[in-house]
Order: sequence, then structure tokens, then C-alpha cells
Amino acid sequence: MRKGAWIVAAAMAMPATAFAQKAMVDVRPGSVGQVAIELARQTRSSIVVADAAVARRMVPAIRGRMDAAEAVRRLARKAGGRAIAVAPGAWRIEAAAIARPAPAPRPASVRPVPVPTDDDAADPIVVVASKRDLTIGQIPGQVSVLDGESLEAGGIGGTEKITQRVATVTSTHLGSGRNKLFIRGIADSSFTGPTQATVGQYLGDLRLSYNAPDPDLRLSDMARVEVLEGPQGTLYGAGSLGGIIRLVPNPPVVGDTSGSVAVGGSLTQNGAPGGDAAGMVNVPVSETVAFRANFDVATLGGYIDKPLLRRKDVNRTSIVGGRAALRAEIAPDWTVDLIGLGQSTDARDSQYAGRDAEPPLSSNARVREGSDADYLMGQFVISGRIGEVRVRSTTGAVRQHLEERYDATVDPADLRRFSQENRTRMIAHETRLWQPATNGFGWLVGASYTHNRTVLTRSFENFVSTTAATGVRNTIDEFTLYAEASLRIRPGLTATAGGRITHSRLGGSGEDVLPAVTESLAFARAATTADRTSTAVLPSIALNAEVLDATTLYMRYQEGFRPGGFAIESDFVRRFKSDRTGTWEFGVKHGTPGVSPFDLAASVSYTRWRDIQADFIDNSGLPSTANIGDGRVWSASATAGVELAHGLRLEAGATWNRSAVDKPPTELLGLVARAMPVSGASGPSLVDATLARSMQVPNIAQFSGRMSLGWNREIGDDMRLAANGWVSYVGKSRLGIGPELGDPQGDYLDSGADMRIGTERYGVTLTLNNITNSRGNRFSLGTPFGTGRDQTTPLRPRTIRLGLDARF
Repeated sequence: MRKGAWIVAAAMAMPATAFAQKAMVDVRPGSVGQVAIELARQTRSSIVVADAAVARRMVPAIRGRMDAAEAVRRLARKAGGRAIAVAPGAWRIEAAAIARPAPAPRPASVRPVPVPTDDDAADPIVVVASKRDLTIGQIPGQVSVLDGESLEAGGIGGTEKITQRVATVTSTHLGSGRNKLFIRGIADSSFTGPTQATVGQYLGDLRLSYNAPDPDLRLSDMARVEVLEGPQGTLYGAGSLGGIIRLVPNPPVVGDTSGSVAVGGSLTQNGAPGGDAAGMVNVPVSETVAFRANFDVATLGGYIDKPLLRRKDVNRTSIVGGRAALRAEIAPDWTVDLIGLGQSTDARDSQYAGRDAEPPLSSNARVREGSDADYLMGQFVISGRIGEVRVRSTTGAVRQHLEERYDATVDPADLRRFSQENRTRMIAHETRLWQPATNGFGWLVGASYTHNRTVLTRSFENFVSTTAATGVRNTIDEFTLYAEASLRIRPGLTATAGGRITHSRLGGSGEDVLPAVTESLAFARAATTADRTSTAVLPSIALNAEVLDATTLYMRYQEGFRPGGFAIESDFVRRFKSDRTGTWEFGVKHGTPGVSPFDLAASVSYTRWRDIQADFIDNSGLPSTANIGDGRVWSASATAGVELAHGLRLEAGATWNRSAVDKPPTELLGLVARAMPVSGASGPSLVDATLARSMQVPNIAQFSGRMSLGWNREIGDDMRLAANGWVSYVGKSRLGIGPELGDPQGDYLDSGADMRIGTERYGVTLTLNNITNSRGNRFSLGTPFGTGRDQTTPLRPRTIRLGLDARF
């Protein structure tokens, strides 16, 4: 072969017709040469890259069902080249010819061939969370897409990998398997009580939970994670006030045998060591059936001491999980998937400390706390198409169990521990039909049903006896119809409208409630917990305008809601109402994140939030839930990326939020006022102090931002160095509503870096987290019974991890 030609794959001994058959292609990002090798193996073809400069170019992932010819053409477009068929099942990729001007005018019109740019060469990123296979540019809203490679950089992690990379996503940091997630300024409370989350979390098309906390699933063997900001009520219904987070796992690949393993060990400064391991295997079962499974185990070393118990590094956390999937191609363009996953998280003790504790990173609690979280999910999915109409039907079940233990000691001579168990069972089904936009028109129609049952039980124990406290059971059945359609009004201008109708049936009762002492009290309790129904209609409208090449402007209005339920207050069970949001958003987007030489996305939004559901501490010292009034939330965010040099990319993002509660209920103001010190305070000053602690939406910082720098460099024929560094700032926020939850938190800097050196198959990774060893305060709560304690949840101290990974 002539000099300079790179042969990156060899032809298989296959009939020519085999190359026309469609197959599932799943190739990770990398250089053109590396991607071509993997693409040739998966499509059983031969690919030659004739230009060394083209072979070194970096291209994004290639995924989807396609034949070999389409796969090669996609690779060529992403590489800024062209594919030339040289034999059956064999292609050559070469640099695209540069158009040259005609030497002289001719009578016939000569149209020059445009020079491909990075934007032209790259296939658009299709956002599956749109449910209509829209590209990022077609969605009137802010979208963040994190690919699987970036999520696994530096070792497998959980939800914290998302919060580190998306400035608008925050967490309560109560503990793994116990957290609530928030997007933008839409946050409600700090506890895992009966309220539904404000962020919808999904694995594929199935909701991870309804009114249970984030299970903090390990993000192993993920194709990507998609974050859609702002209300998504039309497509996702209840519990998507702030947005949705969708996990997209890698599917089984028919006809492919592959696997990977990764192991790592970590050391935490002034803490205990940890370790992790992960493995994946994909094997064909038959010509049309494939099986894929992954397994994860991790031990996160503790770093909190409890001197009064003479114990060090008490907050060790162990996580064991895995996922298995079976895919069958039952007909052309039709597949059936069976998916099952499970994860168990054991936090041996709490992760909070005293603000000015001596020694540092220590707690004065006299009992063992911690939590246990178990999560199971199963899915049955049918996907296909009828002509141009696509069909997807998902049925699944979820079982989630969380037990939390808190120090409830009031008298040091009488040690007490409070235990709360949250048991959730959910069955859900969704079927949708859609047609991607063709000739300027696209549509979607869907129906869903969800049944969720949550039992929250509580008890106190003094290590001699256990006393049950009042609990609550909430059940809900949701029946939904939804639709959305887009129409291109004129070139470059698309209008979208949609709506959702949800009919809910709610029921519940108290658990371990003291017997009614009078007939009237028994009647009142029965009336309070009687079943009831409600119907919600959620409209949405949007405009998307392509004003320049790769630049769009958009505006949209969308609503979201959460159904009401039953909460505990002291020894009673009472109702709280549903809440609802309406959001106007205006924004601009330019380029494709991670692909274009420069990309930008910015937005500003205004949300009117009515009957906000939130938690507070009642007069008995226990968490309770109530509607705290109406609120307004202003939010602005911006993200940008720029390629500084070949292989060197800078990215940054920031978010600003301003929120206020208009009219807190009288009983909540009275509860706050009773806890305020009155000595030396005038009436007006007491009122001002009360309002300051009661009129801010909790858990959302007014300002947060992050910046990262990524570097990729070839250091040999097969060796590559990839390094990333990032720094983020989380601003000040308040813990919650009420006298015990008005404490400030946040205002800290976090940082990290990771590096991998190796080939496509083998590599060594080095990771450093919390480079500056910042202490910070991520969450001002350890136990709700901490009256008089100044509680903080510090960042994990500086931690270094060394890992190895291999693919086969």
C-alpha cells in the first residue's frame, strides 16, 4: 500500500449481502482511527483511512441501528471527510476535497462544493429525553448531555458525577440513597418525607421513584445522561417541576462479544482507605438475541470521628449493585428488552460534624446513626416502527426501601435514637407513538398509568425498648393522556404546542396512630384520610427560531404539578395540597456542546409557584410537611465551551437564582416567631427576622458556577493521554423553612482532576478530588433533633485514587 495510508480494519469473509444488514452499532468517542477499528469489527466490514491527519481527528460516539454503509458514511461526516466504496463491504475514508473557484466565468452555473466545518461534519446529538428524537438545536429549552466516557472518568460514581458537571443541578447531600435533587431554583425540602421530588429521574422511560429519594445509582456502563431543565409537565407529568434527569444505559449489542473491567483504590486525607471495582460483559445468545450485564462494588472510606463513642472514620459507605439486560430483535425494526437492576447502599454512620468541633471532622453524637438503602427495578420494553410512525411501550416495577437512623438524645443520661423507614412500591406503564419531524411537521401521542404506594413508619428506641411513633401511608393512581406537535411556520421558525391531562386518585391513612379518645376525633381522622380525586391539565407552548447558522433563539411556557398527600404532625395525620408551577423561559443556543469550536447556551426564566410543598420541624421536633405559601423564582443560567487548541477545550457554566415566598401561612409564621429570641428585640425587628427565615425557597444557592479544562493528546502510535480538571463554587442557601431549618449553608469551593494514559484497550487512571482540601458545608443538617447543635456536612477531604481499566 502506498505511503501514508492507514489500514485500520480488515475485511471479513462475509457475503456481500451481509454488509447490507442492519445491526446495532455502539462505538465510543475517540480518534477516527480508533473508531474505525471498532466500527469495522461491529459491522464486519473493512475500513481504510487514507490520510494520517484524518485518522488522528477526534469524533463523537456513533450509536444506533444501521447497516455498514450508513455507519461508514456517518464516521466520514464526523471526520470531515468522505467515504468511497472500493469493494463489497470495503470503504476508504479520505479528506474531503476543498472547493476551488472556477478559473473564469462560464455561461453554465457552477456551484462550488462547500468546505465542511466541524458543525457540518458532526451528526446532530439526538436527545432521547425529548421523547420525539429531537436534536439539541430543535429543543426549545436548555439541555445538558453527559456521555458515558466522561461519567466514568476517574472511576465509577453516582449522582455526584452529575452535580459536579452541571451547574444547575444540586443535591441535599444528606447521604447516598437519601438525597433530594433540585434543578435551577425549584427546591422544596430537606427530608425524604411524603412529598414528591421536584426533579423527575428516569432510567430509560421508567421513573426511578415517585416520592422516594434519589437512589444514587452507580453510573456504570451508561451511554449518556440527559438533563432537561425547567418544567417538563407535558411529557413527564407529576414531579418534574424543575426538570428531569434521564439515565440511558448501553443496550445489549446483537452479534458482539465484548467486556470490560475496572478496579481502583483510594486514600482520603485523615480518613480511611476505599476501593471500587466494576465489570461489564456483552455476549450473543443467538443471531437475534444478546445479553449484557454489569456489576459494581465500592467502599467509600469514612472520615468523621465520634470521640464520645471512641470511634474513628465512622461514616464508611458500602455500595453493591448491578444491571442485566436481554435484547431480542423479533422482527425488522422491532426489539424487545428485559432489564433488571438492583443496588444496596449501607452507610454505617452519619456524615455530619460540628462546625467548630475539636478535633475537626468530629461529631458529639453518642449513638450510632447511618442508613440502609435498597433499590430494585424491572422493565419490559417493546420498540419498533409502523411505517414512519415509531412505537415504544414500557412496563416496569420498582421496590425501594430506606431506613434512616438519627440521634434523638435530649438528656445525656438517657440515650435515644430515632428510626424512620420509607417503603415504596411502584408499578408504571407508558406507551407512546411519534413521528419525527418530516416536511416541517412532527407529533407525539402517549398514555401512561402509575400506581405508587409509600409507607412511612417511625419509632424511638432507648436501647432497652422501642416505642412506635405516628407514621403515614400514601397511595396514588395516575391515569394520563398527553400529546405534543411541532409545525414549521416558515423556514427557520418552528412552533410547538402540547398538553397533558392527568387524573389522580389519592388515598392514605395513619400508621401507629394513638387511638381516638372521642367519637368526634375518630370522625375527623376518617374525613382527613378519605380517598379523593383530582384532575390536572398542563398546557405548553414554544417557539424555536434559527436566526444564524448553528444559532437558535427560543421561548416557551410550560406548567408542572405535584399531587397532594398526607403528612405527620406530632401525633396526627393531616393533608397537604397539591402544588403547581408555571414557567416562562427565553434563551439562546449556539453550536454543539463538545463538538463545535465554540458553543453557548443561555437562558432566563420566571416561575410562579403556588401552594409550595415543603418540610419543617413541628412542635414535637419531628419533620413534617405543609404548604408554605406561593412563591416566585427568577433564574438565569449560561454554559459555554471553546476549543483553545487541538485537543484542549475549556468549558464553564453558571446559574443565578432569586426566590421568595409571598404569603407564608399564619401558623408557620407563628411557629417561627415562637422560636425567635425576644429579649432586647423590638416588635418590628422580630417580624423582620421572622420573615427573613420564612420567605426564601430553601436549598437553592443564589449563585453557583463551575469551570473545567480538558486535554487530549496522542503520545505514541496507540497511546493517548486524556486529562481533565475542574473547579466549582456553590453559593449560600438556607436549609429550609422554620426555626430549626433557617440555618445557612453552602458558600464553598470544590475542585478535582483526573488523568488517563493508555490505549483504547488498557489504561491507568489517576484522580484527585477536593484538591484544596476545602472543608465547606454542603448541608446544615445531620439530625433534626439537633437543638442547640451547629451541624455541618463537610466535603470529603482530599482524596486520591489510582485505577486500572481494560477492555476485551
